[in-house]
Amino acid sequence: MPANKEQPLLYMEEYKVKQDPQDYGLADEVFNMDVFKSKLQVVIVRNDEENGLEFDLIGVYPAIANAFRRLMLSEVPSMAIEKVYIYNNTSIIQDEVLAHRMGLLPLRADPRLFAYRTEESTEQGTEQDTLEYELKVKCTRRKDANKDQSNFDDIYKNHKVYSGHLKWLPKGKQGQIYSESSVGCIHEDILIAQLRPGHELDLRLIAVKGLGKDHAKFSPVATAYYRLLPQINLTREVTGKDAYLLQSCFSPGVIGIDENECAYVKDARYDSCSRNVYRYPHLADAVTMARVRDHYIFNVESVGALKPEVIFLEAVKVLKKKCRSFIDEIEAE
Repeated sequence: MPANKEQPLLYMEEYKVKQDPQDYGLADEVFNMDVFKSKLQVVIVRNDEENGLEFDLIGVYPAIANAFRRLMLSEVPSMAIEKVYIYNNTSIIQDEVLAHRMGLLPLRADPRLFAYRTEESTEQGTEQDTLEYELKVKCTRRKDANKDQSNFDDIYKNHKVYSGHLKWLPKGKQGQIYSESSVGCIHEDILIAQLRPGHELDLRLIAVKGLGKDHAKFSPVATAYYRLLPQINLTREVTGKDAYLLQSCFSPGVIGIDENECAYVKDARYDSCSRNVYRYPHLADAVTMARVRDHYIFNVESVGALKPEVIFLEAVKVLKKKCRSFIDEIEAE
């Protein structure tokens, strides 16, 4: 597969990364809006609940790609538990550790439906900016438990505290607008604590809208990262045992072997570019590896409150707002 001459490439050698001699990089490029528009492409590759969103962002500067990544991580808001009022905690977990665990529970509430708290907001909050929950669990010994039983589920009742034990307490008219399933925990099987008879938890929880740059619990994504598109070319024919050895040097599915036991590049997209092929001198000259400098493969996995595609669009809106604010400041001067 011949390399596309229009693609700016970074060649990966054994000990260094070499720039294409025909590519002068970003140093001499003058930004032109018309050229930027003509090169910009967004291609959706995969979008499902299990693996999240994968899309290609093509024809942009590294700063723009990284801006989207950072915005998704730290400036797209979400709802999270901010205050924990502990009325009773006789478990072995310290109060501050318990409060920290509660703050990291992912909530399903849509942050776009709530307002930020202001300095004038009361401690209890309002129905526009606050969600309230309670957690009341007490561990007891089952009356029908036998002395010979060893399974804790058969001996104790409520000995494991899960996120599903949280109960939503509607404020004002929230009960008419939302349902418990729309504002509760995304997963009901998150283990919070383990109790024994006599242990009890009695908590009141306050959730607010926040940003990931203030605390990681407000970040709406589990992962948001990008990598450059790999490009792999075979410079000569590789057959027999060498073909299978070459195949083992790359990620699964990258190198294929045809019916004549001849190696070929099947799909370079998911290669990790480990450069293992350079461990074998007789194969090192058979392959050229590169990455396309302006082709970014984004992977975004949501915590669950917002879908990955919505998170990206919200990041675009945040960037647009920042640009508008910057332009207004320049024009004001």
